[in-house]
Amino acid sequence: MKARSVVVPMLTCFAALTWCFGQDAMMGTWKLNEAKSKIGAGSPKNNTVVIETAGDNVKITMDGVDAAGKPTHNEWTGKFDGKEYPVAGDANSDTRSYKQIDDRNFEVSGKKGGKVTVSGKVVVSADGKTRTAHVKGTSPTGGKFETTAVYNKQ
Repeated sequence: MKARSVVVPMLTCFAALTWCFGQDAMMGTWKLNEAKSKIGAGSPKNNTVVIETAGDNVKITMDGVDAAGKPTHNEWTGKFDGKEYPVAGDANSDTRSYKQIDDRNFEVSGKKGGKVTVSGKVVVSADGKTRTAHVKGTSPTGGKFETTAVYNKQ
């Protein structure tokens, strides 16, 4: 009985720490490495992605250009729990969700009017210095796109 009262809290703490360290892998400022990226035709391009804590949530700010080369800025605040949270400033989505798969892998989905417009996977390298986003979707004008964007941690 004593062993159980020690082991269960230890396992709970370990699980919580693993989840926190996984979130930490995504945190920081990420700059697009265009040389290593494959930006698909008609795809928006996020030059800078800033991921930071905002109370109990995570805030993601993206700055870049749309398919026509016009500047873009959007912000999302939520949790990496797979639930939809509002996104501001994105012509392609009004909600976005991130789901943490493990300490370095995340799924992302964006919706506009309840319809999925972008989906993909984000992977942080084992050394935490590179973040790769594989996404595909449909632009606001109806064009299909697919992109693999590689970011370096600043």
